[in-house]
Amino acid sequence: MEVGIFAVQMSDEPLQKRTLSEQLRDRYRLVILNDSSFEEKFVLKLKPLSLFILIGSVFLLFIILVISVIAFTPLREYIPGYADVKMRRSVIELAAKCDSMETELSLKSLYMENLKNVIDGKLPADSVESKKPVNNLKYKELINSNKPNKQDSMLRVEVESQESTGLSGGEHKSANSGISSFFFFCPLKGTVSNSFKSSAEHFGVDIVSKENEAIKATLDGTVISAAWTIETGYTLEIQHSNNIVSVYKHCSTLMKKPGNFVKAGEVVGIVGNSGEQSTGPHLHFELWYNGIPIDPQDYMLF
Repeated sequence: MEVGIFAVQMSDEPLQKRTLSEQLRDRYRLVILNDSSFEEKFVLKLKPLSLFILIGSVFLLFIILVISVIAFTPLREYIPGYADVKMRRSVIELAAKCDSMETELSLKSLYMENLKNVIDGKLPADSVESKKPVNNLKYKELINSNKPNKQDSMLRVEVESQESTGLSGGEHKSANSGISSFFFFCPLKGTVSNSFKSSAEHFGVDIVSKENEAIKATLDGTVISAAWTIETGYTLEIQHSNNIVSVYKHCSTLMKKPGNFVKAGEVVGIVGNSGEQSTGPHLHFELWYNGIPIDPQDYMLF
């Protein structure tokens, strides 16, 4: 069995009298026949113009697909004329470095040329030696005019002597005159059983409260001592600004260590009955200013 293919024109007009555009619009029938029985196996009706448009569209899509693959995939590296992105970046960096090296080389060459001229004694016309002074100031006269005279020296000595005597006298006259502006936080609320008596060498106040009450720092400062002694038990000392020191004695527990920075109102210990000088749960609180004990009750209420 053999199969034959025939293309039959479906127009009655002669081909010689028709134009090319008309011929492209003519319909054709593509028939596949059995060569022995002439049985039609496949029939396809088409126009040359439609066939041309179909083939052109497929070809155009194929071109777009190839271009996309070349432009957006690593396959472009294998096509002559396309460079790797990393290689292009490296080339740009090398070009910038070469430009910098060229600039540095030109500056070095200029420096060497100027140095050679200086060694040979060929100074340029605009050298420093050929320039005129900016102004005609006489520096020696200016320096001499700024020296203090006799009246200024006497006034300076008088003011310095007054300041030194005023500072020393003020410190000895009133030890607590410099802390009146401070706001002291009450370390413990309770009853004062023994007040401040410097004559009896009782340099603080004894505050009686419930056992295990929290003891708080009276000002911001740094812990300078946190130790236990036989007489005062667990004792804490805090250094504050303006040369103020606060002391907390007879604690049952110390919450801070030397070197710790504490804020005003921060818990530093617990009320206790430690030490041979203690007769019950209480806090012995002292306040020192410039090495002189002051009465805490003058600055806070317990």
